[in-house]
Amino acid sequence: MNTREHWETVYENKSPDQVSWTQEKPEISLQLIKESHLPKTAKIIDIGGGDSKLVDYLLKEGYTDITVLDISAKALEKAKTRLGKEADKVKWIVSDVTQFKPIVTYDLWHDRAAFHFLTSKDHVEMYTAITNKFVMERLIIGTFSIQGPTRCSGLDISQYDENTLAEVFQTHFKQTKCLITDHITPFETIQNFQFCSFKKLK
Repeated sequence: MNTREHWETVYENKSPDQVSWTQEKPEISLQLIKESHLPKTAKIIDIGGGDSKLVDYLLKEGYTDITVLDISAKALEKAKTRLGKEADKVKWIVSDVTQFKPIVTYDLWHDRAAFHFLTSKDHVEMYTAITNKFVMERLIIGTFSIQGPTRCSGLDISQYDENTLAEVFQTHFKQTKCLITDHITPFETIQNFQFCSFKKLK
């Protein structure tokens, strides 16, 4: 089973309360986006957004240019169904992020729990090449920390701390804030996350 098939199967067969990454309200992501001090017209993309509720809260906050990218079409369909008519205000992209070919630049790139699935050097380099070229202002990355899980959804992941995340993005981005937080899964286990915000070097 390839990566796309894996995630399509996950989203076809499991509800939000059956997957570990579900958050009722993505508090840390919203906090870091707010602290970026970008206008409500900023172009924001959520990488690996799936059926996350981040987009719901961004719409409520008045952001007007939101894109959600995920490898799973089924995940995005779930999000669209949940949002109803509000989904028409969002751009939806089905793509493996390493194969993503943006046609616009983004002011803010948000990624909670997608980047850590890239376990090969080549895939990490593909990812950073895209962010280097197509992110103009802010980058927010959330991954499993070095105290967090080593696998998720049956797949290996790469753990990070603030220093290793800084090393990955240092050629084009300066780290501005990092924090560690515990995510309580729907089945009441704890996953430790490393979040970092970055500002584009001019």
